[in-house]
Amino acid sequence: MQDLNRLRFMSKKKILVRIEKTKTGFSAYSEDYPVYTTGATINELLDNSNEAFALYFEDRKKEVHPIYFEIDLKQFFQYYKVLNSKALAEKIGMNPTLLSQYVQGHKKPSEKQSRRILYGINKIGQELAEMSVIYDKTSNK
Repeated sequence: MQDLNRLRFMSKKKILVRIEKTKTGFSAYSEDYPVYTTGATINELLDNSNEAFALYFEDRKKEVHPIYFEIDLKQFFQYYKVLNSKALAEKIGMNPTLLSQYVQGHKKPSEKQSRRILYGINKIGQELAEMSVIYDKTSNK
């Protein structure tokens, strides 16, 4: 039964949505569906995209497929300036110059390299989500 459910999930068509930087924020579109939206921030764009696809599928009385967002590394690092590409490269064991070339858009990473970078970013996010920071007011030295 678990295998059947897994196959059903895997057989659902994924919706790939590309994110691009605009002068006023961000835009998102799918090459497979006539759904486009914008947002001033990434979070607003993600919310608007999910709502737009829900409305699109609601009108067609179809099930909403999983949505996957894609953004190039250059735009990603421009938006999340708090991430340092050199430190990330060291964390994932990648040449910092190579990652910098990907981030600047001078080179395009292979699928394997993209997965490696994404894994590192996700790992940092997971570590941060699981961490608590304690501020001790008594030690003002």
